[in-house]
Amino acid sequence: MITTESIAAAEDLLAIRYTPAERAQMLDNLEGQIASAVARRAVVLDNAMPTASRFDPRLATTPVPPPQTKPVYSSVAAACPAEDADIAFAPLTHLSAWMASGALTSRRLTEIYLARIAAFNPHLFCYATVMSETALAEADAADALLASGTLLGPLHGIPYGLKDLFDTKGVVTGWGAEPFQDRIPTEDAAIVHRLRAAGAVLLGKTTVGALAYNDIWYGGRTRNPWNLEEGSSGSSAGSASATAAGLCGFSIGTETLGSITSPSQRCGTTGLRPTFGRVSRAGAMALCWSLDKVGPICRGVEDTAIVLAALNGFDPADRGSLGASFNFDATASFEGLRIGFLPEAFGEGATEVDHAALAAARSLGVDVVEVALPDLPYEALMNILYAEAAAAFEPLTLSDLDDTLTWQDDGAWPNTFRKARFLSAVDHVQLDRLRYQVMLALDALFADVDLLIGPFMTGPMLVASNFTGHPCLHLRAGFLELATRGAASLGAGKLTTGEPGADGPLFKVPQGISLWCRLFDEGRLVNFGIALERALGVASARPPLPA
Repeated sequence: MITTESIAAAEDLLAIRYTPAERAQMLDNLEGQIASAVARRAVVLDNAMPTASRFDPRLATTPVPPPQTKPVYSSVAAACPAEDADIAFAPLTHLSAWMASGALTSRRLTEIYLARIAAFNPHLFCYATVMSETALAEADAADALLASGTLLGPLHGIPYGLKDLFDTKGVVTGWGAEPFQDRIPTEDAAIVHRLRAAGAVLLGKTTVGALAYNDIWYGGRTRNPWNLEEGSSGSSAGSASATAAGLCGFSIGTETLGSITSPSQRCGTTGLRPTFGRVSRAGAMALCWSLDKVGPICRGVEDTAIVLAALNGFDPADRGSLGASFNFDATASFEGLRIGFLPEAFGEGATEVDHAALAAARSLGVDVVEVALPDLPYEALMNILYAEAAAAFEPLTLSDLDDTLTWQDDGAWPNTFRKARFLSAVDHVQLDRLRYQVMLALDALFADVDLLIGPFMTGPMLVASNFTGHPCLHLRAGFLELATRGAASLGAGKLTTGEPGADGPLFKVPQGISLWCRLFDEGRLVNFGIALERALGVASARPPLPA
């Protein structure tokens, strides 16, 4: 029974205050509102059911991308090495050139990666499922096509790892979570079809932090190849770990809030989070319909353009899909480019690697200028994420199946989903309006500069750019000596990425830098990223894997 006392108690959860008279007025007319909510909960909605509201990152001022042109990639003169490890860690530009010339076969490359998976996956826990037989069959088919004179593109014959929240027909897609660990889809996700059409070879399913959060899944914790004592971060945990360790040519990740860029920061990979809507999510687990994005995780900047070119395209099966060209020319000049940075991001807490990356950007002959963003409560937008994620997995909360998930800390999904039930619908509408204000703020920022550079956690950019749908490229910039770091968490109502311990041995671990750009301007973003990667000169270093 609802009383004025229970209404008063509820006010504390929502940080509002009514008068005794206002509470009394509600008593006789709250039941219908509650009954409607209960009736709706009786309709169990499948995870694949989208929302009627559809997020579109475009504003009236967003330029229409130019017509599609044929991508131009760097030419490769280097010969195919003899050592398997040297081949395994080679960038896609090289693997593709060696494959096309016949210096390397897909069968050999696939066998190299499968052997490395067998050797190192027991240490890294980065593959949930290894598809050896089908991978070798796909490799042989790719070689047969090449022998007949058919080259499907730069990914022809290249083995990759697929984050285990994308459906694969007849193969377990467990979303990293105990309630779904025996889930076997009957169809392939859209990007599986796209990559197959591009000639890529699927090695297996890389691990995902349960329900796309962190690096803990039903098989354990995915490890950082640079320090096996710590997790790889997530949620594209296995994709970043496997790519960094040379267990695939490239991998596929997703990002709702940091799930491509955060594990790339920790594992030293290069992750490209594209414009929202550019890559189809059809056949992928939904976490947040207005935020989820799909992108590549690679060992080099240009590699991300090669993969994105294969993934890009409109798909009517994804309600959030947008049709836009992706044009890339590795030889294009970036003369006249204007790069912005937030001065506070390079102040207290900035590392020597951060400062070196900014200096390297300046050395490339571009105009580097200070910029600012409006003072807005950007982190308040996180409540949108909590609400959408809780809705996506409402059945787990209402049935108590959330208790079966391994990770049960304050910041884990079970507690976060439960707390989200106390979010206000009125506040949610107001957050959507704040989100539009943030879209206007970033649109104004990128009217003044072409790119923004900064550390992974630059000011509000991790939150702001994910909610506006702007692209982000995160690449390795250097190394630091750090003690083992903790896990990421949403327990404080915001994302924390795990701080180093106060004691214990130090490990040489990679540190990255982020670049953000205008909507649909990933071509220019990658162009500058290639030059910055070359100036930093640390992309080729390999993690010290166990013998």
